[in-house]
Amino acid sequence: MNVTIKLSGHILFPSLDSQYDLSGYVDLMKRLKADGHNVYLVVGGGEPARYYIKMARQHGADESTCDQIGITVACLNARIMAAALGDIACPFIPTNFGDLDRAMATGKVVLLGGLQPGQSTNAVAGVLAERSRSELLVNTTTVDGVYSKDPRKDPAAKKFNKITADELAKVLDNAGTKAGEYALLDPVALKIIKRSRITTKIIDGRDPMNVLKAIRGDAIGTTIVP
Repeated sequence: MNVTIKLSGHILFPSLDSQYDLSGYVDLMKRLKADGHNVYLVVGGGEPARYYIKMARQHGADESTCDQIGITVACLNARIMAAALGDIACPFIPTNFGDLDRAMATGKVVLLGGLQPGQSTNAVAGVLAERSRSELLVNTTTVDGVYSKDPRKDPAAKKFNKITADELAKVLDNAGTKAGEYALLDPVALKIIKRSRITTKIIDGRDPMNVLKAIRGDAIGTTIVP
């Protein structure tokens, strides 16, 4: 199976002073490759990206510049993850579609950070899933699926086991769209999922084994129906 996985920066790089432990996801990627899956990864910017974006914004940077800073940090995070994966990872991080095609030709795990201003790494994951003809896009988050409202703020929030792309767009309609403020999926990501009919699962990625469960087809998280 071709599978694209968005690794949340909030999970991998939660703060500037954390002792980052990538071993759980490293073991998972090795297992997926050993099982014959073609794996494509997008790594988010996490707290390091938000820290530098906030600093830039405080000093007068426009939003496209802030986006570019977030892209740079996400690419650095992807490079760190590639180093942790060792020989199974493509040795370079693509920053354009020409590089992406060359990376895919290696047969190794392809890693991306950001690509262009105005797109979150969730949108990049949608593009990568489309380009790689992935049968499944797994988006890891710090919650166990899509809710009607933020479950961390509203205990009455309803979890969706399944939701259409159009319904999810309404749920996320009031989400922030500034650099570093994208919600579960931005409008670009949703359009890509819908146009290419990519089955997408939103899961709690704090346990790497949940990704394996999603790939196996277990009832976990929220499935977005294109």
